Amino acid sequence: MELSTEQLLKMIEGRSSSKLLTPGEVEFSKIIRALETAISAPSAHNSQPWRVVVIDDRVVLERLLEEMAAEWRRDLKGDGLPDWKVEIIIEESKKRTLRASVVIVVCLTMEEMDKYPDERRQRCEYVMAVQSIGAFIENLLLALHIQGLGACWRCGPLFAPEAVRRVLKLPPHLEPQALIEIAHPGGTRPKTRKPVKEIAYRNMWGEPIS
Repeated sequence: MELSTEQLLKMIEGRSSSKLLTPGEVEFSKIIRALETAISAPSAHNSQPWRVVVIDDRVVLERLLEEMAAEWRRDLKGDGLPDWKVEIIIEESKKRTLRASVVIVVCLTMEEMDKYPDERRQRCEYVMAVQSIGAFIENLLLALHIQGLGACWRCGPLFAPEAVRRVLKLPPHLEPQALIEIAHPGGTRPKTRKPVKEIAYRNMWGEPIS
């Protein structure tokens, strides 16, 4: 059945992050199809700076979470939190990720981005790569949603990059950016979004959009 434009837009609007995924086997072909859709995302200079590691081995996932937790534990203690609270936060986070049937770690590479001799333009180039990664992840989330899967985007790898590199044997030029938890849909929180009139203006700042 062909969907109308409005039905497609509603489907996009209907995507929500699944905070409590429902465990169960996920067809790997759906993961591959979602990745095929994700790589159609726009990227700066068509550089396609995304690289991913798909984890469906529980041993690998558990080791990754343990190694990341060690770095997170250090940061939380540095924030002055008591040990008991640190362990509760870490265990709850690990438990949540372990509900996933598949986890995708998304990484960034600057290999095919433009190179500049000055720091200002090179910094802009890096931001462009990060923006490209965001477009890739959004495509991935939508493709998973359309196939009936639940997913949640988490940024833990940004805070524990060396742990991710070590466990997944990433080459030095890959920077861990995000972790996408995937399984069957579970609990979601009500979506709260600002209306368009609060975030968009017409022609110049302050002019109403409608």
